[in-house]
Amino acid sequence: MKHFMLGTATAALLALGSIASAADLKMSHVRPQDATIDVELRAFAEKVDAATGGGVKITLFPASALGDYTSVQERISVGAIDMATQPAATAADRKMQISSFPYLAANWAQAREIYGPGGVVRDVMADLYAKQDITMLAAYPVYFGGIALNTDAVHPGDPSPNGIKVRVPGIKSFQLTGEALGYIPSPIPFSEAFTAIQTGVVDGVIGSGAEGYYASFRDVTKTYIPANTHFEVWYMIISNESLAELDADNQAALKAEAEAFEATRWTVAEADQGKNEQRLADDLGTTVVELSDDQLAAMAAKVRADVWPVVLEDVGVEWGQGILDQIGK
Repeated sequence: MKHFMLGTATAALLALGSIASAADLKMSHVRPQDATIDVELRAFAEKVDAATGGGVKITLFPASALGDYTSVQERISVGAIDMATQPAATAADRKMQISSFPYLAANWAQAREIYGPGGVVRDVMADLYAKQDITMLAAYPVYFGGIALNTDAVHPGDPSPNGIKVRVPGIKSFQLTGEALGYIPSPIPFSEAFTAIQTGVVDGVIGSGAEGYYASFRDVTKTYIPANTHFEVWYMIISNESLAELDADNQAALKAEAEAFEATRWTVAEADQGKNEQRLADDLGTTVVELSDDQLAAMAAKVRADVWPVVLEDVGVEWGQGILDQIGK
């Protein structure tokens, strides 16, 4: 009887130990609950839970609940937050601007070559994250960026001055791109952008795409210009400290699920972009401007001529040009 009781007690203690050792990782992202990324990350978390036999639990914090993506990246770097899927924050390292270099890719096939597995920019970004004690688990392709206005467009296919003031992220490449395309850029944090448009401080936004404008700016988007300003890619990142706390099997399972997560995303991202542009028109009555190939080419040429040299100076000409050379630009 004593042996049975001891055995039962031992089993209970082992079970408790197993529960105690399960990792509960907190993951931040920038979109509202039930947005596409939120739904996809919930599915990812469930798959990680299953693949690790409950050993790794991922709790999502949507809508920047843990802080602006810049502060979140800083906190991941020091192990204060475990994970995020979000844009790269260039405040930590200006070289990260290479990820949002304007008009770097012209189409989805090029984007996958540059930002997908084995892509030049993807590999560079993994190295830059590593220097911040962060591991990149996956890239998350989102869309080609555009311009959302709470007013009518003014010669949208002509990159000459139009007098429209727009919010841009506090990233030099976006500020310069706004200027090159004829707008008056105003750097405003993402968390303050909606109010800035609503109150007329600015008349629109550069820095996002149809999905982002539908998710976060739907009530202040009267016009959408699919200008292909940049290719938006986010990164699933984890603190090296949090990763090291997982055992080898759970680390391998997490990485494998992240790889599968990215592979799936590349198969649906282009169609998602089209659906979200249609949603702006159908659900909100937004005017979606049609730009010709010649207009897009003219906008790209002006931005490359005006913006690329300045951003290269900011990230380091030799370093940045070396990456552009590998891409064939």
